[in-house]
Amino acid sequence: MADAAARQLQYEYKANSNLVLQADVRLIERRSRDEATGEVMSLVGKLDGTRMGDRFQRTKPVKAEERKVKRQKRDEAQYDFARMKGATLLSEGVDEMVGIIYRPKTQETRQTYEVLLSFIQEALSDQPRDILCGAADEVLTVLKNDKLKDREKKIETESLLGGLTEERFALLVNLGKKITDFGSEEKVQTTDENIDETYGINVQFEESEEEDDEDIYGEVREGEEMEEEGEEAKLNTAIHAENLGGGEETGKKEKSLHPLDIDAYWLQRRLSKFYDDAMVSQAKAAEVLSILRDAGDDRDCENQLVLLLGYDCFEFIKILKKHRQMILYCTMLASSQSELERQRLRDEMSGDGALSRILRQLETVKGEEDGGGGDLDSLVPRSARRKEAAEEAAVGDGGVVPGIRQLLDLEDLAFTQGSHFMSNKRCQLPDGSFRKQRKGYEEVHVPALKPKPFGAEETLVSIDKLPKYVQPAFEDFKTLNRIQSRLHKTALESDENLLLCAPTGAGKTNVALLCMMREIGKHINSDGTINADEFKIIYVAPMRSLVQEMVGNFGRRLSSYNLTVSELTGDHQLTREQIQATQVIVCTPEKWDIITRKGGEKTFTQLVRLVIIDEIHLLHDERGPVLEALVARTIRNIETTQEDVRLLGLSATLPNYQDVATLLRIKPDTGLFYFDNSFRPVPLEQQYIGVTEKKALKRFQVMNDIVYEKVMEHAGRNQVLVFVHSRKETGKTARAIRDMCLEKDTLGQFLREGSASMEVLRAEAEQVKNGELKDLLPYGFAIHHAGMTRVDRTLVEDLFADRHIQVLVSTATLAWGVNLPAHTVIIKGTQVYN
Repeated sequence: MADAAARQLQYEYKANSNLVLQADVRLIERRSRDEATGEVMSLVGKLDGTRMGDRFQRTKPVKAEERKVKRQKRDEAQYDFARMKGATLLSEGVDEMVGIIYRPKTQETRQTYEVLLSFIQEALSDQPRDILCGAADEVLTVLKNDKLKDREKKIETESLLGGLTEERFALLVNLGKKITDFGSEEKVQTTDENIDETYGINVQFEESEEEDDEDIYGEVREGEEMEEEGEEAKLNTAIHAENLGGGEETGKKEKSLHPLDIDAYWLQRRLSKFYDDAMVSQAKAAEVLSILRDAGDDRDCENQLVLLLGYDCFEFIKILKKHRQMILYCTMLASSQSELERQRLRDEMSGDGALSRILRQLETVKGEEDGGGGDLDSLVPRSARRKEAAEEAAVGDGGVVPGIRQLLDLEDLAFTQGSHFMSNKRCQLPDGSFRKQRKGYEEVHVPALKPKPFGAEETLVSIDKLPKYVQPAFEDFKTLNRIQSRLHKTALESDENLLLCAPTGAGKTNVALLCMMREIGKHINSDGTINADEFKIIYVAPMRSLVQEMVGNFGRRLSSYNLTVSELTGDHQLTREQIQATQVIVCTPEKWDIITRKGGEKTFTQLVRLVIIDEIHLLHDERGPVLEALVARTIRNIETTQEDVRLLGLSATLPNYQDVATLLRIKPDTGLFYFDNSFRPVPLEQQYIGVTEKKALKRFQVMNDIVYEKVMEHAGRNQVLVFVHSRKETGKTARAIRDMCLEKDTLGQFLREGSASMEVLRAEAEQVKNGELKDLLPYGFAIHHAGMTRVDRTLVEDLFADRHIQVLVSTATLAWGVNLPAHTVIIKGTQVYN
């Protein structure tokens, strides 16, 4: 107590009144010389060169800019290529693959697993990821099997990955030891399978109030909505205040639908988020609309929608249930095809209280935009309606009554799978087809079609009966074939557009040459000379290698006419003077598309009198729109300039050749020619082999065995051409076939020891630069791909044409660019590694 009283007394005034305190100047900031003292100072001479408002800046709203920046960052994150540079074999997510046993659990085992996959990729070359992961499962199963000795493990591993040195196998064993969580999946999987039966499943369809509150305040942006700003964005988003919680009305935002947001394709766009196939989403949209219209009460409607769409779409089902009438009637109103049907729906909506409010919302906003018109022509997004109104206003008062317009959603019409898209659901095999079940695979045999007999008046046209100026182009032929004989009058005696659909090797190129001769014949003078400056012929081919082949073919056959044939591709450019001096230009679709887009090139594009499009069935491909643009631009030029340009389409057999003929403005009776496979010069027998193994690695191994079996069926009797989908796979497949032949002692069936072909191959192998080709040639095997030198590729083509090479493994470039005869063609695999 005494100490406390003493401490209290020292703070009293009497104890401190006589004390002199000195300030510590070290702790006081010194005033700078330039610091203002508060005295009045003159501004004379300090404001020269400036005026009031010089530093004013106009800025954009901060919140709008922040939202825009966030949106850009979000979009850029999806295509962040810098982030993708460090991608590995597991970057796409191994957890999503089906049939994979092992999935790494820790960061350490994940890194080791990536090294293991890289090891396997070196052994198996470029293969899909499921094959690599399947091989990793098999290798780890062997390495983790304690019952096997090291020698047995090496033998089993070599049967999977091929030959391994002791160092490589030791590295593989060390990688297997570092993976410590292999085998734990079975125990976890058993627990996961029993958990549903033990504890049941907690299915939660409705969100809790706390989650509702969190979602209500968030910003709602629909995927299909356009990014609009200003007043239009305010109109496009309807935010309503609903009764929340215990009946209190608050100002919380809730995501809701507005009738103007629903057009004829709203259901289809929303369902496309759950279904990748546009045809499936279109069919589901029709079924959903039928349920919304025909279901009894809301509970029955909800049950039917769940059965149709599944529980994955339950959030969308809740939206459909909540706005059932709005979605139903707005979709029906937008998709109605006649004014009578539209008026009937409006009358039906006017007689119902809830529906009349929806109709008022539609017509109110429509009236505001149109100045109070109130007539609802169609339900489309506001930007599209304004554009449509502007187009109608631009027509003027010509007295033309606009017809009923049908809305087309072009995005839904696009083929997302490109040339792999199949619109037909079933495949009808020809008569005589049969199946064979084998171990690990199934075969479907399609017999060759027998050639159709000649008609009563059908004869082959002799070259001597053709006009004199045409005969030099066909000096290597005695007669035209069946297809050319049927078309020669139409090709040589008329200028109408043609579409020829015929099998490969049916002589379509000669038909194109007949059409060229028709155009050349128009410009021949009386003395036999040709006015080469009056016309140009365009031949469009899809591949550069095919362009080069056509240039050589036409250049040789038109040399007697003193006409110039030139290539125009990305690899071979032509100057303006060279184009002017060229009569026949062979080019790719993209190159001719660029040329025709340029307005300054009209000086020579106006001289074009014949456009030949080879392989026009590529309309059903990712490059199809380019061909469509070429045709549309050509037809447009014909309409504007009133100068005739002949169109010739050449194609393999097409199922919808009538549609292509309509695109080319062809008369079906006189300009459309379709020939099925019975007109092939050499009958084609087909075998389709489907591997039935479930595991990816097993499928890969069975495929090599099948290729070996099919090659051996023709060993020593016929040449075999094997197509693969990557350059590395050429050498891999050729070595696999050769090694199987060495193992089973069947190499003698291809080439006899001491034969002339073997001596030729051994002599040529010494001059080859490619190591794989040098190793394979002495055995009668060879490879061919674009990565080889031109000398090696030409050597392989010549040796195969002279029947020295028995088995040639190649990429698809050989099929496009070079015509090599082969009795048997094998296409290995339908998956392209990317």
